[in-house]
Amino acid sequence: METKTQLLNDYASRLKLGGLQEQIDAVIHHATESECSYLDFSINMLETEIRHREQRELEKRIKAAKLPMEHNLDQYDYGFDNGISKQQLSQLRECLWLEQNYNIVLMGPSGASKTLIAAGLCYDTLKQGYKAYFRTMEQITQLLALKDITRSARIEYNKLKNAHLLVIDDIMLFALEKKQGVHLFNFINHLHERASLIVTTNKSPEQWVEMLDDEVIATALLDRILYRCEVVRLKGPSYRLQNRKTIFEGDKVL
Repeated sequence: METKTQLLNDYASRLKLGGLQEQIDAVIHHATESECSYLDFSINMLETEIRHREQRELEKRIKAAKLPMEHNLDQYDYGFDNGISKQQLSQLRECLWLEQNYNIVLMGPSGASKTLIAAGLCYDTLKQGYKAYFRTMEQITQLLALKDITRSARIEYNKLKNAHLLVIDDIMLFALEKKQGVHLFNFINHLHERASLIVTTNKSPEQWVEMLDDEVIATALLDRILYRCEVVRLKGPSYRLQNRKTIFEGDKVL
């Protein structure tokens, strides 16, 4: 004969309450130990399912974001002086700028933790329930070239167009042809004041003109990005070079 616990588990399965199904024994044990009321027991069951669904939704958003391996700013090394203070980074992590569609430009030399900070802020926004994506400049360029050709690129393009936040890593790392520059401008122009951008770059605004080989497009692009924007200038030697690893035990890294 089916027990009440088995019956509750069956109902949870039929109603597709996967989180409750996984935690049903723990929920019942807690209710028994705490001698909670029927109302508290009901609330606990629903909260268990809600937490489960929120976690699954977060995992889906993180997967779609395509974050680099290092993206957790809780592990950020504040001992590395690159020009941004703990207070400034903490303020950025509150993500209040996202509610106002502010952009962030992280500018500095290679190894100054631009990518880590950008990915970390993207991760923080994901945890707050926003739709956020991390893409390299190369990925964006390829996407814009293929969006009218392949179905998968079109789907990806529409997804990024509806983002709350888009990170473009290493923008202007390499020169763009005029057609690529026009595509990039049209894309940024669509996102302008609809979403926030975080861009990382090792080029100054003046050098963007050289990389695009078109002063008009470069000026228009910078106008959209810098209109409501915080420019964070990072500095210092490469963190990666200062913290290089070796596969040989006992050997010093040069």
